[in-house]
Amino acid sequence: MKKLINNPRNAVIESLAGMVRLNPRLRLLEGTRTVVDSAAVGRGTVAVLSGGGAGHEPAHAGFVGPGMLSGAVSGEVFTSPSVDDVLMGIRAVDAGAGVVLVVKNYTGDRLNFGLAAELARADGIEARMVVVADDVALTGVAEHAGDRGIAGTVLVHKIAGAAAAAGRDVDAVAAAAQRAADALATMGVALGSCIVPAAGTPSFELGEDEVEWGLGIHGEQGVERSVAASSEATVDRLLSACLDAGRVPDAGRVALLVNNLGGSSAMEVSIVADSALTWLRARGITVERAWSGTFLTAMEMAGVSLTLLAVDDGLIQLLDAPVQTSAWPALDGRINADPYVAAPAADAPELEGPPLSGPGGAVLDRTLTALRDAEPELTAMDQQVGDGDLGHSLDRGARAVLESAADLPARPDRLLRHMSAVARRSIGGTSGPLYAVFLLKASEELAGLETPTVGDWARALAAGQQGIQGLGGAQPGDRTMLDALNPAARALADAAGAPLAGALRAAADAARAGAEATADMAPRRGRSSYAGDRVKGHPDPGAWAVYLWLDAAAGALEAGG
Repeated sequence: MKKLINNPRNAVIESLAGMVRLNPRLRLLEGTRTVVDSAAVGRGTVAVLSGGGAGHEPAHAGFVGPGMLSGAVSGEVFTSPSVDDVLMGIRAVDAGAGVVLVVKNYTGDRLNFGLAAELARADGIEARMVVVADDVALTGVAEHAGDRGIAGTVLVHKIAGAAAAAGRDVDAVAAAAQRAADALATMGVALGSCIVPAAGTPSFELGEDEVEWGLGIHGEQGVERSVAASSEATVDRLLSACLDAGRVPDAGRVALLVNNLGGSSAMEVSIVADSALTWLRARGITVERAWSGTFLTAMEMAGVSLTLLAVDDGLIQLLDAPVQTSAWPALDGRINADPYVAAPAADAPELEGPPLSGPGGAVLDRTLTALRDAEPELTAMDQQVGDGDLGHSLDRGARAVLESAADLPARPDRLLRHMSAVARRSIGGTSGPLYAVFLLKASEELAGLETPTVGDWARALAAGQQGIQGLGGAQPGDRTMLDALNPAARALADAAGAPLAGALRAAADAARAGAEATADMAPRRGRSSYAGDRVKGHPDPGAWAVYLWLDAAAGALEAGG
């Protein structure tokens, strides 16, 4: 187990303390795990209280604040708070107008919050309890404890809090919360498990290509295990299950909540959100509001859940009501109906003159194909010493040139200038500008030449090398692509009187020797420089790529073009 905690026994209280210290409105009741809005009692309105086990952060305390929860009672990780903890929370937030408890449908939560509500009523506090059971994974499955309360609970928090802030009485607030709870459907999928700090081991194991469908939020296994699927296929299964449950109309108005279960990247969650919006639009379902982010988690579990809430104007008004908490999104959830705008026109590559064909076309095709075929090798090499993007970047560039093969100009300077524009447009990261300037400077050296000699090509290679040095600041010996390019240019110059095939073979051999020598060099440029001596023993992938395309070009000429 690797977690940034101190003592597992104190993880929950220290987590709550950290959050409260960052929000001046909040207070942590001494000796408890209960967070309250310090101004809630002074407002004199109905209080909304929720909670449950820890491990679901930012729920529940992250949603305490004006317009949402008055307080949140936490237990230990994945463990319901005790009756007395809940009762203390009720007493702390009651402003005399009553308290609505929003409870997820787990046995421990129902029992502890339920008994606390009974005791509060005996004390004269008007307490109401709304149980949320939005999980549809078990719908239609016999013999279980009931549909569980999961991420859709957060929308009930929002609606109940807005109703309370509007001055509604306790029964009306409870009715609004119950109405939302009845119109919710949620299903999730996990790409991995989670580790409870006190346990120290994963709750379950998944194979590298497996996902778990319909899991709960306490690290428990789901209802089915299968091979991982794309975002679109995953969204199709999750939202189909939500609609099949019958709580949301097949063609109606909904709010959408895309919830990160804790360990998925923001990129993945945004892709899922895009897939979900596309899926719903294609089925004639109007998404009135949508939010994407981390709302209710299962520790560091990788995966997502999707929630649909059937809405009308009344519920939308409550969802739109102002709120100020640590975790509720700043945006109001309105959908961008016009997300794209035309980009400025890109520079058109030069395509004048007769098209590339014959031996020259065969050499270029073989060179670009070699770069594409080497993508896994270059990616693996770059992962050892950098960020792992080199193989993908060069594959994109090679693919982009091949896609315009029918229009490539035959004259070398025009061809290289065209390829420079393609590299500039299609390759990001460090490789794009470096290859773009390399090709541009080489094309300038060959300006006007229909059939360059070996000496011309040697000077073009050297000019391209100087362009890279001028733009990037690296020098031979810095453990970069220059450590293959520099000896290759020298070898080509030394072979100026030889046939081009033999001269290119000499250049490729020199590039290989230079690339292999980088394994013993200290990195002084690029991302490898941040890794220091840990890259020793691994050749620089950029230098190795130079060898690969020179080797492919030489091989094509040796084979007769």
